[in-house]
Amino acid sequence: MDKTKILFVCLGNICRSPSAEAVMNQFIEKEGLSKLIKTDSAGVSGYHAGEPADARMKDHAYNRGYTLSSISRQIDPSQDFDYFDYVIAMDNQNIRDLKQMTTENHQQKKIYKMTEFCSSFEASTVPDPYYGGDNGFELVLDILEDACQGLLNHIKNGK
Repeated sequence: MDKTKILFVCLGNICRSPSAEAVMNQFIEKEGLSKLIKTDSAGVSGYHAGEPADARMKDHAYNRGYTLSSISRQIDPSQDFDYFDYVIAMDNQNIRDLKQMTTENHQQKKIYKMTEFCSSFEASTVPDPYYGGDNGFELVLDILEDACQGLLNHIKNGK
C-alpha cells in the first residue's frame, strides 16, 4: 500500500507549515500510522529556504511537546503537486498562489485549506504569527492541533 503523502504550505515555511508538519507527525506516531502517512512542508516563497523554523515558533511548539526540525524549502510545482496526495495551505493567499502554480485540474483538487479540517475550533485561516506576539504563536498551535486531528480522521476514514 502506498503511503498517503501530505505537504503543508505557508508563505515562508518557518512558522505555520513546519508546525503543522510537527503536530501531524506526532499525531501519526501516537496512532501507529508512521508506515502509512508521510508529511513534509514548504513555502510558496523561497525567502527562508535552507533556514530552520522561526525560533519563537520552535519555543512555543516545544512547550507543547512538538519538535520543529524541518528546514525551510520552497514548493517545487514541477514535482510536489504530482507527488503529494494532499497540499494543505494555511490561508487564502496560499491557496491562490498554489492554484496559480498548478498546470492540471487534478493538481488543484489536491489543494485544501488547513482549517477545512477543524472540528471544534472556529477559524477561517491559520493566521501568520510572524509579526505578532506570543498569543499569535499559541493560536497557530491551537488551530493546528484541531485541524491535524481532523485531517488524520479524514485520512483514516478513507479520504
